Amino acid sequence: MAFQSLAEFAALLQALPAPDAAAIAAAEARNGTLTKPPGALGRLEAVAIWMAGWQGTDRPSAKAPQIVIFAGNHGVTARGVSAFPAEVTVQMVANFSAGGTAINQLAKAFGARLDVHALDLDRPTADFTQTAAMTEAEVVAALLTGWNAVDPAADLFVAGEMGIGNTTVAAALAAALYGGTGWAGRGTGVDDAGLARKEAAVAEGVARHAAVLGEPLQVLRCLGGREIAAMTGAIARARMERVPVILDGFIVCAAAAVLAKAAPGALDHCIAGHLSAEGAHRRLLDALGLEPLLSLGLRLGEGSGAALAIGVVQGAVACHSGMMTFAEAGVAAG
Repeated sequence: MAFQSLAEFAALLQALPAPDAAAIAAAEARNGTLTKPPGALGRLEAVAIWMAGWQGTDRPSAKAPQIVIFAGNHGVTARGVSAFPAEVTVQMVANFSAGGTAINQLAKAFGARLDVHALDLDRPTADFTQTAAMTEAEVVAALLTGWNAVDPAADLFVAGEMGIGNTTVAAALAAALYGGTGWAGRGTGVDDAGLARKEAAVAEGVARHAAVLGEPLQVLRCLGGREIAAMTGAIARARMERVPVILDGFIVCAAAAVLAKAAPGALDHCIAGHLSAEGAHRRLLDALGLEPLLSLGLRLGEGSGAALAIGVVQGAVACHSGMMTFAEAGVAAG
């Protein structure tokens, strides 16, 4: 077992590996000699060099991506914060297994391995407006589920989620980690009354757990969900294995934000796959210092926006690693 307590997990976060500086320098040098005008591939060039740093080679690849979907249920749904009942989480997990969801199709399209982990769906977390969402044992178990889900042989990792009520949980995490109000959004499509209930639940939750606001991992325990904690654990494990990560939407970024607050630089191996239509996602990306690769108005979850961005990363490394240099091609440099 990698860790048995939040204190042990926190200690791991203080010893995160850095990117390979020599590989970055070599990739930058290679990029400068490829048969194109300087900077002609725009951000794709930076993406390829970023990949090189984490893969430790000047010719990175993205031929073995892994997508993992984590599912969980939330006690706060009793507050009427979602347009769908909690039973939908179970039904959607079955749909993932049957291959019938959007993420199944996107995984196939980009050659990604897809795994699904359902976390105690018959035992929702506690309503965080009344008490802590999870005990320490529960949050550690969820972190370990994510930690153990990552394939060290993957060359790119995407975490996705399914959990009715988890936009409310993500909003509470964001509010607790970064302060302010207005983090709650429409989520599954709630009406004005539903949005007001979400905002009230977030405010009540943050107020109830004010004593832990300076402790990111305790914030995760008190306000998070099992699938969100699992994503936090998975993103941390990917860093330990030097596997680059594409972040999905608001909920995944809330899970990642716990790491960003717990250890400066903890998300250096992450890139934002897209800007979702969930209202506070741009605000959270700004807080994390991340610029999304895509902006397509998506708000599905499931890792779908990040999965689409796999194609962008694959294109970036294909050009960088496969193009000839001016010398190789016999083309006169400028």
